[in-house]
Amino acid sequence: MPIRKPEEFTVDREALIKNMSKYCGQDAKRFFYLDTQVYKEGTLPATTKELIGLVASLVLRCEDCIVFHLINCYDNGVSDKQLAEALTIGLIVGGSITIPHLRRAYATWDDLKRIKKT
Repeated sequence: MPIRKPEEFTVDREALIKNMSKYCGQDAKRFFYLDTQVYKEGTLPATTKELIGLVASLVLRCEDCIVFHLINCYDNGVSDKQLAEALTIGLIVGGSITIPHLRRAYATWDDLKRIKKT
């Protein structure tokens, strides 16, 4: 699977969500709402929640979810060291099959650092 740049991912995701919302019923929309709410600041900081989502996505090998959580981790101020520590947990839990996803995750992180520099 070719690496999709974060900016391409975001544009594609927004278009796909808009299209999907034409078809989804109320039950699916409730699920998507819950998915959005669960990552907001709460007892656990949003950064921790995004890192948990990232690790789960790595273990499940969901490329779109990995990119989504990487963008949110970056936007929430996750450091390189925090990212590496979390992704190492994902590697240990998921095993060597996660290595290709791990490589792409770090490439995406580099892209985020390049395009979102202030």
